[in-house]
Amino acid sequence: MNTVIKKITSRKFLTAVVGVITGLAMAFGLDQNTITTVAGAVTAAVSVVTYIATEGKVDAAAVAKAIDAVEDAAKTVAGTE
Repeated sequence: MNTVIKKITSRKFLTAVVGVITGLAMAFGLDQNTITTVAGAVTAAVSVVTYIATEGKVDAAAVAKAIDAVEDAAKTVAGTE
């Protein structure tokens, strides 16, 4: 499941999706202003979501590392190590 999420949120995949959406919009005869607005909105939204997801993963890894350090310190203090 994690691999699927990585692939779906990759910049290459999302760029391809925007390209397909833009191509379909052109095929269905939408005007250039609408296509530009939609492509810009999708690009902005994807950038924000990708940034938030990436920072969340970084923060989660930092918290896990801090928890491990606290557990190690507690074991040392308790003399069980």
